[in-house]
Amino acid sequence: MKLVVAIIKPHQLEAVTDALHDIDIGGITITEVKGHGRQRGHTEVYRGGEYVVDYVPKIELKVIAKESEAEKIANTIVETARTGKIGDGKVYIQSLETVVRVRTGEIGDDAI
Repeated sequence: MKLVVAIIKPHQLEAVTDALHDIDIGGITITEVKGHGRQRGHTEVYRGGEYVVDYVPKIELKVIAKESEAEKIANTIVETARTGKIGDGKVYIQSLETVVRVRTGEIGDDAI
């Protein structure tokens, strides 16, 4: 089993989740996060005052998948979230040792 984690721009969320639903991915965990990559934030002007935004708002998506589906999920996210501009995000895949569905006690692929 694999955990696909993606950090994307907030305005890309709906398109990415729609694309994941189109490939029959049912379970997605979404978290609002803040951070920065190489761009290290940016400067904005608000009501005539200039201020620095050190941490940029992002969305973190997590999908638990069978090993055979992980790359397809990651590719779908990358293709859908890409704008070609700085800050598009990252996608990474981690191995999971075990998954347990709390309600039924199912373990492994049955719990996905």
